[in-house]
Amino acid sequence: MRTAFLSLGLLATMSAAASAESITSWPDTYLARVEALAVMEGLNARLLASRSATATLEGWCSEHGMATDPRLTATLLRDVDKPASEETRRRLQAVPDTPLKYRRVRLACGDHVLSEADNWYVPERLNPEMNRLLETTDTPFGKAVQALGTTRQTIGADRLWQPLPPGWDQAAPPHPACAPLAIPDRLFSHRAVLFTAERVPFSEVVETYASAILDFRRAARPPDPVCVAGAPSRP
Repeated sequence: MRTAFLSLGLLATMSAAASAESITSWPDTYLARVEALAVMEGLNARLLASRSATATLEGWCSEHGMATDPRLTATLLRDVDKPASEETRRRLQAVPDTPLKYRRVRLACGDHVLSEADNWYVPERLNPEMNRLLETTDTPFGKAVQALGTTRQTIGADRLWQPLPPGWDQAAPPHPACAPLAIPDRLFSHRAVLFTAERVPFSEVVETYASAILDFRRAARPPDPVCVAGAPSRP
């Protein structure tokens, strides 16, 4: 009986630890890497199909219970500048003397910084209230200009982290590291041009999505047998 109680206590402790760990930690196992890739690709597809990255991230935040208030908050990074490239000016149909402004914003859901956006825009193609919001407040760019009937055209999408090695779909599963998965700060990025309802380009944005998109509670998974103490090692 005593052994049974001890076993139940140990199982409860392990279960609680696994539940707590599942909030922010992904183990370095083949299953976790496949799941991380699936999560990234799912959000990536939603963002590419959306008119508003801000609205999509708010939906992600709400669905995954990442904050009591799932509304996205923006933090304007002031006193930073990055000149627009010639390619950006060409895509925005902005001649050399057309004024462009630059804006960098971090978007967060609660304590989770989900993305950072670099934005070049043509202020003369916006109304005065939009320019005021962009220059003096932390309002997300998409919300500030939504009255323009904005559409977007993606011109680049880059995966900055690959959870699985090249050729993984034809290779044997890699040996688990039996440690937390090392996830880099940046996972993938998009570059897009924004247009008014009249199809006039007015902004180019580069959105870089952070590892915090994976910071949500997951149900505990069975431990990899190789990582369980006392289990025989794989050959």
